[in-house]
Amino acid sequence: MRDRAPQPTDLIQSVSRAFRIMEEVGGSRAPLTVKAIARRCQLNLSTAYHLVRTLTYEGYLVRSPDGGFVLGSSVARRFHDLLASFDQPPRVREVLRHLAATTQRTAYLGRFVSGRIMITDMVEGPLSPHLEDLEVGLDVAAHATVVGKVLLSTLSRARRTEYLAEQGMRRFTARTVVDAEALDHELSSIGSGPVSEHGQFRDGVSCAGTLIRRESPETSWAIVTSTREDEMPPEVVWHTVRAAEDLAPVVV
Repeated sequence: MRDRAPQPTDLIQSVSRAFRIMEEVGGSRAPLTVKAIARRCQLNLSTAYHLVRTLTYEGYLVRSPDGGFVLGSSVARRFHDLLASFDQPPRVREVLRHLAATTQRTAYLGRFVSGRIMITDMVEGPLSPHLEDLEVGLDVAAHATVVGKVLLSTLSRARRTEYLAEQGMRRFTARTVVDAEALDHELSSIGSGPVSEHGQFRDGVSCAGTLIRRESPETSWAIVTSTREDEMPPEVVWHTVRAAEDLAPVVV
């Protein structure tokens, strides 16, 4: 479960409930009946029926032949709208696909979007675990992930302190760095080479990545790979660095 901001005083409950339904349906391996949706979302049945009918009419849910509900085409359209909003050259996707195919690991691209460090593209590989908090469109735990560390290292100390104060420094594993001074020392040692992280975000998972510099810190990108191991294989790091070199002329 991802950390949530404090609930606003003017929260519209029906909208919040509709999003909760979409999250439950999207996270289910099988279509969900309205009764199952009501139970999972802790809604009374009549409220669930009204919200499901509305979401179905708008195309965010669709009824399957067995009577259950799955996500509809409007969700896919919003996802493509999200990707388009990142203003990403088509060549970027090609490089990520090649990196994932070569290493058999998941390849991520991270950037600052509206002042937040986010995953803006990814291609999954079979030798990497699925990390639910590292998906396209999600802001990341910058202090505990390579994509975050790489991009935080480009900021001034004052801006970095401000960012971490806003985000917080949640402990994900026993290895997570949750002391601001210790993290600052770690980030100050980051140069132009690759950055690695072992078990700070998930136990038994390692990541490696590097920076793709642009004209200003908050327009720089990070390319990262993950693996289901305690150490990142050197050849995966090598390919990740090569991918960054391929992307450098693309993102100028």
